[in-house]
Amino acid sequence: MNFQNTKEFAISLDAQDELKSYKNEFYFPQHNNQNVIYFTGNSLGLQPKITKKYVDDIMDDWANMAVEGHFYSEKPWWDYHERFCDPLSKIVGAKPSEVGVMNTLTVNLHLLFVSFYQPKGKRIKILCEEKAFPSDQYMLQSQVKFHGFDPEDAIVEIKRREGELTTRPEDILAKIEELGDELALVFIGGVNYYTGQVFDMKTITAAGHKAGALVGWDLAHAAGNIELNLHDWDADFAAWCSYKYMNSGPGNASGYFVHEKHHTNKELDRFAGWYGHNKSRRFLMEPNFEAVEGANGWQVSNLPVLSLAPYLATVEMFAEVGMEKLIVKRNRITSYLEFILHEIDKEIPQANFEVITPSNQSERGCQLSVYLHGQGKELFTYLMQNGVITDWREPNVIRLAPVPFYTSFEDIYNFGQILKKGILKNLK
Repeated sequence: MNFQNTKEFAISLDAQDELKSYKNEFYFPQHNNQNVIYFTGNSLGLQPKITKKYVDDIMDDWANMAVEGHFYSEKPWWDYHERFCDPLSKIVGAKPSEVGVMNTLTVNLHLLFVSFYQPKGKRIKILCEEKAFPSDQYMLQSQVKFHGFDPEDAIVEIKRREGELTTRPEDILAKIEELGDELALVFIGGVNYYTGQVFDMKTITAAGHKAGALVGWDLAHAAGNIELNLHDWDADFAAWCSYKYMNSGPGNASGYFVHEKHHTNKELDRFAGWYGHNKSRRFLMEPNFEAVEGANGWQVSNLPVLSLAPYLATVEMFAEVGMEKLIVKRNRITSYLEFILHEIDKEIPQANFEVITPSNQSERGCQLSVYLHGQGKELFTYLMQNGVITDWREPNVIRLAPVPFYTSFEDIYNFGQILKKGILKNLK
């Protein structure tokens, strides 16, 4: 499409937008009595207006039924988590039996590593990307130490080439082949949090398996953002948070995936708990654990339904719209943002900023990371003070994430005007 940097053109794109009404389904922080331009859905999504009803329903049932709410509320609490299986499976490209919700992201990764990081002999190494999210780095370090290994020996990072800000796909595949029978696990963030780069998960998973390793994914920045086909890609496991693109609220429950090929493997280690036990026999209080077949067999504790309620509200919104429509708008609105950024860079050459996220749509989602060569944190501060909520990553990157559910094309145009004023102000 031939984009134009005019308000009229942006409004015309909004008029064509099939999802434009969903913006009214979210609460926005206010700046000068107007909605902010919110570009931080890659960190914390906005609150859907329907969320409060889902939470209030549980509070009312608790007040009116107390313990009986486990079985007699409209959405009984004891199997509340099972309502996620079908809609989540469509979001991540899985079978309903392969997905579940529990705990938080890093807790779930630790639990999944009990099953899927099984170092033996010289096959002890974990391959991850350089500049993985810090929580993943800490998790990996503690896991290999738990098994008695030195992180310097057991964790291998795929380095970016000198002078480059993203990782070349061929370098990942080459490193997998190089490690060969020393490789126990490939574990990478499906979308890099810093650059916004989307990795070729299908190809990497196949390469990891060819080398004899297992393959898992941190999908914190991928779930609800990009097309996923975890079952068909043959990934062994994955986990993701729900509070970024999936708008479930700060620090909320995590989703996870375990491929069906592992469901009946009784030799596979896991940390067991009451809610992973055979559902039909759970209340017999038997002494020996018998896992529920499927991903729910990795459940540990009674589920916190007050935390799950906001997640269910947004998952049902995703089910109503479907990932296909969200991705169509995502591609268009992210491309428009990229166009606006390049237009400003042409108008003000001294701005000297660089979009470090790949321009190829198959290698990115909502997020564009902008490296401010000629600007400092003052520009970020200016944006925040003028109604644009974005985020800053050291040393000099602003991350912008136009989420298709609640970002308009007019937002993108208005952002460009504010950005231009901020750059000119800083150049004086």
